[in-house]
Amino acid sequence: MSHLSKIELVIHDLASLKEACKTLGIAFCENQKSFIWYSGSGQCDHAIRVPGARYEIGISKSGKDQYELLWDDYFSGGLVDKLGSNAGKLKQAYAVNKIIKEARHKKYRINQQSVDNGIQLVLS
Repeated sequence: MSHLSKIELVIHDLASLKEACKTLGIAFCENQKSFIWYSGSGQCDHAIRVPGARYEIGISKSGKDQYELLWDDYFSGGLVDKLGSNAGKLKQAYAVNKIIKEARHKKYRINQQSVDNGIQLVLS
């Protein structure tokens, strides 16, 4: 059964989310006010469009300087195929981009490498 659910991630930095989208080759649609899911469309402040997927992810303001991600993870929508269970690839890309941004701000050197289905960051 198709339904909307929240991705377990609170977004505090839209710039890092935009970079995460760029990293994954998906589109951050700034100021798009609706997103597509099984029952039609839902309201949002921004959206994420994934090439090859029928559905989109809605980005909705949920508090001061924070956003939540809404999606329909029903398999026919194609989002799980592209982003993994509970949007794991998007969550990982957001976390990596947020850490790199903060590390650069604090003038750390960053070494990033892929390891066993993950990413290792070494800051020095």
